[in-house]
Amino acid sequence: MERLTGTVSRGIRCPIIREGDNLPKIVCDSVLAAAQNDGFELRDRDVVAITESVVARAQGNYADITAIADDVRAKTGGETVGVIFPILSRNRFAICLRGIALGVKKVVLMLSYPSDEVGNELVSLDQLDEAGIDPYTDVLSLEQYREKFGENRHPFTGVDYVSYYEYLIKDAGADVEIIFANRPQAILDYTDTVITCDIHTRRRSKRLLKEAGARIVLGMDDILNTPVNGSGYNENYGLLGSNKATEDKVKLFPRNGQTFVERTQKLLEEATGKHIEVMIYGDGAFKDPQGKIWELADPVVSPAHTEGLRGTPNELKLKYLADNDYSNLSGEELKAAISERIREKDANLKGKMASEGTTPRQLTDLIGSLCDLTSGSGDKGTPVVLVQGYFDNYTN
Repeated sequence: MERLTGTVSRGIRCPIIREGDNLPKIVCDSVLAAAQNDGFELRDRDVVAITESVVARAQGNYADITAIADDVRAKTGGETVGVIFPILSRNRFAICLRGIALGVKKVVLMLSYPSDEVGNELVSLDQLDEAGIDPYTDVLSLEQYREKFGENRHPFTGVDYVSYYEYLIKDAGADVEIIFANRPQAILDYTDTVITCDIHTRRRSKRLLKEAGARIVLGMDDILNTPVNGSGYNENYGLLGSNKATEDKVKLFPRNGQTFVERTQKLLEEATGKHIEVMIYGDGAFKDPQGKIWELADPVVSPAHTEGLRGTPNELKLKYLADNDYSNLSGEELKAAISERIREKDANLKGKMASEGTTPRQLTDLIGSLCDLTSGSGDKGTPVVLVQGYFDNYTN
């Protein structure tokens, strides 16, 4: 009988994960239990995805703010440090800022405007237009910002992040000066020692700062990229991808992800006889239509995945075929023609008109975004997501 469903995404409930847990076994057991309980079968090329947070938790990949402070002090000298382009987030950055401030005497905090890298707004474009401010060239002091734009609270959290970050730095015992600018080089009028906190544009920011004569340039990926006094760390991403765990501790992005996904894949294959792909996922690429905020605070969507998830989709656009190549057909004749076209499609459709409008993004970015929306970020209790039928097409 013909299957009438395509891609299905299921959140899989698991026990609460603790440090030291055998997570590959827990994932395998949880997926098998869900299949038995809900009456579905596992198939070849299903995808089991695990959120990065539980992988890091099982690994015990944590660090407290004193480790951040010690690393910052050792790498910067602990005097006046420019901290530029942070995102506005209590969960993602506030605790990192506390650690940085504990390790220096003064922070010159440079905020991008009108919004941060992921879309959290400090001021609207309309307000900039009315004030005659050019965000690409104008550098504003805190006093100028307040005079022109007043207090701006986040639409979801109600937090005035300018005041909040100022308070965190002072509370850590450091002096603080706040400016608003979008050119990395602007910070060099205040200090030659810089920590650039942007995520996806960090390499460019580092390059521009070094070319402009900065003495010390670090990114968030250069802090806690090795253990400090026995702390957790991430050799590739440092503090990038970290989350607040407690008021004084961060959970870092997971390490040794490839070993984990391959071990989990092996357990699933031993239990089911099926070749199931496995990935770790973090933030997907969803933009909130109201707040204009992107869910892109992790450095990558998937820090580790099995071999079958490499690459991009290679798909034909069904509506293009129906409206153009086979506009004279209908019903079963149309279905047969399109099915045959799919079976005979080229291995690489890049640049072909029949693939126009498809989404040639990385498979892990697409599937990770689906999983991130499926699992949510609250109390669903589904840190594992099973995706079935993703690699199907109209002929399956």
